[in-house]
Amino acid sequence: MPRLAWLIGPALVAGVAYLDPGNVASNMTAGARYGYLLVWVVVLGNIMAWLIQYLSAKLGIVTGRSLPETLGRRIGNRWGRRAYWLQAELVAMATDIAEVIGGAVALNLLFGIPLLWGGVITGTVSIALLLIQSRRGPRTFEFVVIGLLAIIAIGFSFGVFVAPPDGASVVAGLVPRFEGTDSVLLAASILGATIMPHAIYAHSALARDRFAPAPATSGVALGGDRLVPRGSRAADAPIGAPADPTLAELRGISTRRLLRATKWDVTIAMLIAGTVNLCILLLAAANLAGVPGTDSLEGAYAALYAGLGPLVATLFAVGLLASGLASTSVGAYAGAEIMHGLLHIRVPLLARRLVTLIPALAILAVGFDPTLALVLSQVVLSFGIPFALIPLVALTANRDVLGGYRNRVWTTIAGVAASVFLIALNGVLLYLVLTGA
Repeated sequence: MPRLAWLIGPALVAGVAYLDPGNVASNMTAGARYGYLLVWVVVLGNIMAWLIQYLSAKLGIVTGRSLPETLGRRIGNRWGRRAYWLQAELVAMATDIAEVIGGAVALNLLFGIPLLWGGVITGTVSIALLLIQSRRGPRTFEFVVIGLLAIIAIGFSFGVFVAPPDGASVVAGLVPRFEGTDSVLLAASILGATIMPHAIYAHSALARDRFAPAPATSGVALGGDRLVPRGSRAADAPIGAPADPTLAELRGISTRRLLRATKWDVTIAMLIAGTVNLCILLLAAANLAGVPGTDSLEGAYAALYAGLGPLVATLFAVGLLASGLASTSVGAYAGAEIMHGLLHIRVPLLARRLVTLIPALAILAVGFDPTLALVLSQVVLSFGIPFALIPLVALTANRDVLGGYRNRVWTTIAGVAASVFLIALNGVLLYLVLTGA
């Protein structure tokens, strides 16, 4: 078990994407407007997210390539590859907008810093986190992000214990239903924030960065049965050479055991993310429903401060700040991987981070409503889901890609069902918005 515990981490980093400020805005708005109505959307989204994130990690572990890299190799047409990159890049930029705005709002609530300067500070701190990733390696980056994840969990969950929701209403919220166009819009927003395309791209790359297929001496070029940490001394040292004890333990871990550990990693990450997302919605449903102005982050903070006290409100704002800082770093990591894998261009991570800050800072500069920007960004993410999910399911079901580790039949069926559900929901949303129904 200690050996496998060391393998846990990539899913927790990818799981931060499920707790970004867009999630907070979508779940808080849903609870404030519709009470417990959309509890079922949060639960269903988290169940689907478990399967999707496991498939993403499996692709990176077995092939040693991320999803964007794999697609970049398989999409032969240059313009088709560029078109795919364009939609993926727009999704990544929408993610950046949500995360930077969330951090800016949190700094404004905590310290009264103007939103534009709050966005600049959030971007600067995210660059510092990316420097940790590039200079100290993935494991150190994981520790920092997991620490922020703990702050996020405490900040967003504390209020539920102070003012618990009604149990019967929570159970009633598990029954799937909608109430008009706005509830469908919020459902799509919640799913876009829960099953985030950039998290799918990022998780396969995080798994690849931590592990690589064993050298050719294993006799298997793709889907080999033995793995060692990517970039570690143990990967290159001769058998029997002195090495860090933990890395020495990792030598000899089979792919199947590693995938088993990855299931635990994803389960822990999704339990944390799902529980916190549900707590956000329940906190709003129990305490903010019907209260004027609580469908914005600023209004929700003010209502929590007035109704539950300064401690709950301050912890909420601290959780929002940690969410923005952690998730914007993971988003920048995913965006750089998308560009490298699909365009075969490696742009320095920090340079890309500076460029993608511009849209978020522009929105803050013109005074656009930050909460509305957050919710709309999640809808954009929702429309990007099929472009990441369908190829992921198809590739992980392909024997030519994963060999003996390809999906079982029921896994593929579940992946197809999730894809159909999400595409159908987006189609209904588009129809309702365009027709004004």
